[in-house]
Amino acid sequence: MTLRFEVHPDNPQPRLLKQAAELLRGGDVLAVPTDSSYALVCRLDDKAAAEQLRRLRGIDDKHLLTLLCRDLSELANYARVDNRQYRLLKLGTPGPYTFILDATKEVPRRVSHPSRRTIGLRVPDHQVTQDLLAAYGEPLLATTLILPGDDEPLNDVDEIQDRLGKLLPAIIDAGACPMEPTTVLDMTAEDPVLVRQGRGELSRLGL
Repeated sequence: MTLRFEVHPDNPQPRLLKQAAELLRGGDVLAVPTDSSYALVCRLDDKAAAEQLRRLRGIDDKHLLTLLCRDLSELANYARVDNRQYRLLKLGTPGPYTFILDATKEVPRRVSHPSRRTIGLRVPDHQVTQDLLAAYGEPLLATTLILPGDDEPLNDVDEIQDRLGKLLPAIIDAGACPMEPTTVLDMTAEDPVLVRQGRGELSRLGL
């Protein structure tokens, strides 16, 4: 039976998030709310958990996963960022943007892009996600909770529980999310390249 941690979206109960963080440390995959949609998350350094996350999502190792970070100081451990990139990142964090950057050696090869050594990084603007990251103490590997055959992410916790059943150990239930994907920017070239227009406005980044 899937555990369901019902938390307040603006003032989540620390006790429940600590319990959820312990499940993550034990290798479980959880569904969590973010500022764009619900996402599946797991430990970065757990190969089995990352494989389970991919199975639930129905994606292969060519699909770029994202690291959820609390702030830019964490992000710098996992991506190589120059001053120009940093200024743009600062404008978009926290917020509904995913930045594709060159990965550092801290990122396991199996979760970066198989040929380019890049990783998607983002700092979510959602209190529950931020408090979970604080309770866990490290960035989390994540992917949008879109199931195979679907066009949109799941946003209703009852539906998430019904459709994933016993495959998903736990859900952090903070109510509905915006249900609009992040704006994705490839920052690996000299100029940023828009990969996907989502919830994040380019004007906020000065683009």
